[in-house]
Amino acid sequence: MFNFEDANKKSKETIDTLLKSYATLTKAFQAIATEAADYSKKSFEDGVAHLEKITSVKSVDAAFELQTNYLKSVYESYVAEASKIGEMYADLAKDAYKPYEAPIAKATAAVKSTTAAAA
Repeated sequence: MFNFEDANKKSKETIDTLLKSYATLTKAFQAIATEAADYSKKSFEDGVAHLEKITSVKSVDAAFELQTNYLKSVYESYVAEASKIGEMYADLAKDAYKPYEAPIAKATAAVKSTTAAAA
């Protein structure tokens, strides 16, 4: 027989799980957006500073060396930032899944026990 109290309890648990997951996703996306904005701002400021330096150079060799060092630092900075944001996305996925671990484990155990009883 259908039990309304159990259905109501399950609905409440589902809504709570969804809200926890949504809150986690919101915080993580906000942190990623902040990180990306900070990196963009720093990158722009570094580019402007480099442009100021390169315009004051007197020789082609010095300009070439300055440009080479700048490109190397930009590349290293980009790789580090991409790795950091990649880790943030991986953490986001792990954290978003956490609220679902208990209900999924419970459902899996119920299916196993039903399957074992039927066999």
